[in-house]
Amino acid sequence: MLLKQKDIENYIDLLLENLKNLKDEKLEFVWHLEDGSIYDTKSFNGWEWTQGVALYGIYKYYEQTGDRKLLDLLTEWYDRRFEEGLPEKNVNTVAPMLTLAYLYEITKNPKYLPYLEIWAEWVMHGIPRTKDDGIQHKVFLSENKDQLWDDTLMMSVLPLAKIGKLLNRPEYIEQAKKQFLVHIKYLFDKKTGLWFHGWTFDGNHNFAEALWGRGNCWVTIVIPEIIETLDLKEGDFFREYLIDTLKRQIETLAEVQNENGLWHTLLMDNSSYVETSATAGFAFGILKAIRKRYIDRKYEDTALKAVNAVINNINEDGEVQNVSFGTAMGNDLQFYKDIPITPMPYGQSLSVLCLVEYLNYFK
Repeated sequence: MLLKQKDIENYIDLLLENLKNLKDEKLEFVWHLEDGSIYDTKSFNGWEWTQGVALYGIYKYYEQTGDRKLLDLLTEWYDRRFEEGLPEKNVNTVAPMLTLAYLYEITKNPKYLPYLEIWAEWVMHGIPRTKDDGIQHKVFLSENKDQLWDDTLMMSVLPLAKIGKLLNRPEYIEQAKKQFLVHIKYLFDKKTGLWFHGWTFDGNHNFAEALWGRGNCWVTIVIPEIIETLDLKEGDFFREYLIDTLKRQIETLAEVQNENGLWHTLLMDNSSYVETSATAGFAFGILKAIRKRYIDRKYEDTALKAVNAVINNINEDGEVQNVSFGTAMGNDLQFYKDIPITPMPYGQSLSVLCLVEYLNYFK
């Protein structure tokens, strides 16, 4: 179905309104942290990857519209979090630094600069590393020693690249490039072009060899984003290598998309449930890659079918349906099939990203 621009904008506004009011009323999905506190994973008012992705969706909408209310929403969010104090540094808590870098670029607010510098330096020199100098996917409640996860590229590496570009720190940019190459080396599945969820150097294996949907969608998003962030020109080896990697992934994604436009949470397993947040991420990445001429337009139908599928999973309250909860590393494939489905901030924000990119069709 062909949607009108105003329809898309209405959906985005509805999604954002729902995002701001999400909370875990029944305390079913809270984390019990080591200090005895409870962390509401659904709330927009926290500092973690779920909120980091949400902030990026809001920023992208501001970039499209110039709507001052969106900029105010972002600045107010960061002001509140700074007043509360930031949590421990880990791979996932770096994620909100991406949007903060864009906010600093726009506002030049000097209050933001020390945060960007200190957290980027921690990614460079303080974050735990695996063999081959990969970023270990350390998160709340789990060290994940010697492990590489595909999520890391979105949550820590893209922020590092953006901060490096913004503050003219070439060493940050080179480190970000290196992390992409290390993660491709251990997570890229040569048979399918898709990505495994993780790798461990403790036994040298890819755990359940899960070709997990949302993990793969971070890749589809982050490759076009880092090419644009670093302003990589045609002929640049790193740019061409990333595009070749992306093409392989999207080629298979087009083949395994469900007839309803969604993708399964295990991409090659039709017995696993279909999942909306990954679908939204794929739609964003494919649409952007087409617009930037990184991939062929023949994948346009795949992306548009996904956009419609995402819209079909937004209820009248703006809540995105069929979103899987945060997913740790699984040691068998059944683990992924058993992840519960529940509304989450990243379901809202990935849907916003997808629809914001779709707005380019009206230009």
